[in-house]
Amino acid sequence: MDELPIQSGDDVVRVRQFVRNAAADNGLSLVDQTKLVTAASELARNTLVHGHGGAARVEVVKSANGRVGIKLYFTDEGPGIPDIGLALTDGWTTGTGLGLGLSGARRLVDEFELTSKPGAGTSVVLVKWSR
Repeated sequence: MDELPIQSGDDVVRVRQFVRNAAADNGLSLVDQTKLVTAASELARNTLVHGHGGAARVEVVKSANGRVGIKLYFTDEGPGIPDIGLALTDGWTTGTGLGLGLSGARRLVDEFELTSKPGAGTSVVLVKWSR
């Protein structure tokens, strides 16, 4: 499992590139690569902007039926999310964006889990499976 720091905009770009390479190297289709990279980009940016930096981890996983997937972990020790349900609502934002980051990322992947506590940071784990 590879861990990538997220402390700058350049790190967000590195996460995108690393995720794209991992997805391509492990047989995800171009469409699924694009979905995963888009989700990773949104979550890396959230980690940087809202979590004040953190890390991403990338892991290749296999399902019980032999499908390969890419599992991503994003963690920060920022202020956390006080209302996860609200944060996952399309159009809700604490910034100047469109409010589609978390909800959009969730729609682009096959598995999505968000854990957060106010004052204790946020963790997002997601998986995109090969078809």
